[in-house]
This record gives sequence, structure tokens and C-alpha cells, in this order.
Amino acid sequence: MDQKRPEFDKEQLIEIKNRLARLGMSLLEAENRAPGEGSSSFDSQLDDLLADIVHKASPAANITTQPEPVLLGEEEPKPRRVVITGLGTVNPLAHNVEDFWNGLKKGQSGIARMTLTDPTNYPTHVAGEVKEWNPKEWMDPKDARRMSRSSQFAVAAARQAVQDAKLEVEGDMADEYGVVWGTGNCAYPETEAGVRTMLDKGGMKLSPFFIPIILPNMPTAQIAMQLGFKGYNSTIITACASSTQSIGEAAEIIKRGDAEVVISGGGEAPISELGLAGFCVMRAMSSARNESPTTASRPFDKDRDGFVPSEGASALVLENLDHALARGAHIYAEIVGFGATCDAYHLVAPEPSGLGAVRSMRRALHSAKLSPRDIDYINAHGTSTDLNDRMETVAVKKVFGDYAYQIPMSSTKSMIGHLLGGAGGVEAVATLLMMKNEMIHPTINYETPDEDLDLDYVPNRARPFKIKVAMSNSFGFGGQNASIIFKEYVASQPA
Repeated sequence: MDQKRPEFDKEQLIEIKNRLARLGMSLLEAENRAPGEGSSSFDSQLDDLLADIVHKASPAANITTQPEPVLLGEEEPKPRRVVITGLGTVNPLAHNVEDFWNGLKKGQSGIARMTLTDPTNYPTHVAGEVKEWNPKEWMDPKDARRMSRSSQFAVAAARQAVQDAKLEVEGDMADEYGVVWGTGNCAYPETEAGVRTMLDKGGMKLSPFFIPIILPNMPTAQIAMQLGFKGYNSTIITACASSTQSIGEAAEIIKRGDAEVVISGGGEAPISELGLAGFCVMRAMSSARNESPTTASRPFDKDRDGFVPSEGASALVLENLDHALARGAHIYAEIVGFGATCDAYHLVAPEPSGLGAVRSMRRALHSAKLSPRDIDYINAHGTSTDLNDRMETVAVKKVFGDYAYQIPMSSTKSMIGHLLGGAGGVEAVATLLMMKNEMIHPTINYETPDEDLDLDYVPNRARPFKIKVAMSNSFGFGGQNASIIFKEYVASQPA
């Protein structure tokens, strides 16, 4: 006799789907676990889920989920879509988006000999510095003196993005406009200068603005103060994943209705003796090409020898789609996916099998309701360090399988170096510009292939290419991983 197929409501199906996703992650962990490291929880989780599903066949049974109560006659709210309507950047290649794109498509390098501090006594002499920086172009000189260099970059990039979006703050709408910003440290040079003053002249000679200048939340706060954004305000500090995570979190804030507009992205200004010394003693930075700075950053190349430190900031205006359409805004793309995880493995080294990065990318795909084959391009974290580039290649292969060999994947860091906490912001801007201009920027300085790193890294020359869906990855110290997915904006079809 045929058994009647059990029917599940929407909330139950979501619960089952989420539990199946967790089962998949448990299975992946089991596959990556060395023999003898303990048993996986996969079998017990599967047994529990199957028991719930079988139990549902009984009229009195129910999957263990608690749906939100809905008033009689009340319709479910329409999901809020999030789009990008404005871009801004200050980085080693350019002080604006247009010049940045011109440099990227030509494969230009913004790396040069370090000038902001004397590198003579250190192994690394090269950096990606913002050239000829004049904060007076973007803010009152008095305000600039009360900001860190990182905050100055943040305000400049945010102003550009707001201007690009043609966004105006009017009346009560300021309460619906927020800022979510990513940074790693925020104030290396200012911290160093304060300590030198204290040691040389005594602590009472410190500026009364010393503490407010170096606080990590100050770039976020300064953007809000300079632009009058009075809504949701938060700072994300997850090392080199900070900016990518800030963009993903900002999108989630808009989706749940806590803001209509959010400026997001991130920045950093680490070029100082303090930052130089700290990273040099870790042996994390490039030192083999001090005489040819433009060739020092070489992600995925066999002869890579460490990252190149750099500075800058990049901002995106994220907006509720309905709000953007109502004011006739230009839309660059839609944010459709976001994932964030932690390796829980090591202070600075990535987990070698790439499991944390794998889970981050899979979470982003899951939230976007996309399959791996829907991704047209990946903006790699691509730091030019041995461990990251190897792990990232392994992780991409695990997520995308054989399709990994068909996906172009390039590294913006090959041209501008590593902005640390600001990396994901500038790489998001680069990705959106590639989508707009239907061209992939290259990974420059790729000269000697590494036999274990065998994907398509778009070596040395830009490539005409239509990108409908792009993923951007960032991985940071502490095992922090973040992935976001941008999709070409397509208007909803009328019902």
C-alpha cells in the first residue's frame, strides 16, 4: 500500500534545509580529519534528522522548529534586496575610482620604495603608499588634524561614494543611514608617535586627541559625523577579513530592516616603523625585491616571498533596492551572498586544508541560493605569501571541483599590495568595476608557475570577460574568513 507523502510547511522545509547544510559541513570536516583524531558527529546528526522526518509522517508530529506567529490575513513581508549605488577609493594606484580602474586594466603597480618611514634597518623596503596625499581636498583641515591617517582615507572614500551615488541626507532619513566599516588596527603611525612623545617628553605632553584618534571605531564615527549619518553604526575588526565582512554585515542590516542605506568598506594606514618591525619579525613580508618594488607582489607565482604592506580605503554605498529605485539611483550590482567563518586553528597561519575558507564560500553560495557553477569570477585574497596562496587554491578546488579550472581568479594585491583590514573594500570596488566594464584585471608579476597552484590566475594581461556573478574572498590572521557574492542587477519581473 502506498504511504502518503508527508507535507511540510515553509518553516519546516527551511529547518530541514539548514540541518542538511550543517550535515554537509560535518561530512566535510570528517573527510579532512586525520585518522585517529576522533569520530565525526555526522552519523548522530543524520540519525536525529531522519527521526524527525519519519516522525512527521504521524499526524501529531512536528519538525522541531518554532515559526513566527502570523496575524490572520497578514501577508509575509517582501524580502529586501540590497544593491550597490556608489563607490569611492583612495589607494596606492589612485585617489578616485576612475583612475583606479585605468590603472587596474593596464596592469600598473602602485608599489614603490617606502617613504613614510625609514626602512634601512629592516628586511622590507617596499610598500604601497598613497602618493601626494592632501586631506584638505576632502575635509576641513582642523578636522583632519584630529583624525588618524586611516580615518582621513575613510572620510575621503566615503565622500566619493556618496557623491557617486548622488545621495542626499534629508531630514529624518539620517536615522535610516548607517555606517559599517572594517579595519585591522587603524592607527599604527599615530600610536607609534604617541609612544615616542611619552618616552621623550613625558606622558602629559600627549595630545588630548591621542585616544580618540587611535580608537579603532573612529574611522566609522568620523564618516558618520562628516556625512551626518545618524543610523546604525558599527566597526568590524577581523584582521584582513574586516572589510569583506563589514560589507556582508551591512547587507544583512539592510535586509532585516535596520537601515535603508549603509556606507561600508574599510581602510588601513599601517606604514610606520611600528608596523614594519612587527611584520618583519614575523617574516611575513616580501624582502627579495627591494631593488624592483613593482615586482615584489606576485600572488600565486612560484617565487613569491611574502606580502607587500599598503594603505588606503574604499567605500561602497549599500542601499535597499526599493529606496534606490525610488530616487532613480544608478545600480552597480546586487549583493546576494555572504559567508563568514573561523578556522579556530592558529594565530596567523591558515588551516592547511582550507576548511574554514571552504565553509565561508559555501555559506555565501548557500545564502545566495546559487550553485558553484553560477560563479563567473573570483577575486582572490591572493596575498603573495606561500601559505595563503596555497591554501586558497586548495579551498577553491574543494568548493568548485573540476569547475575551478574554468573560473578566472585574479589578485588585486598584485598591483596595490595588501591593505590588511582595508583589503576587502578595495577588492570589492575592483570587482564591481570589472563587472561594469566587462573586463578582468590581471594578476601581474606571474612569471613562474607553481606546480601545485594550477588554476587560471589571469596572468599579466587584462581579459575581456562578461561577469554576471562574482565572488570576493578575504582571509585574515586568527583564522578569519569572509566571502561575498555580487550579482548583476536584474529588475524583478511583474507578477
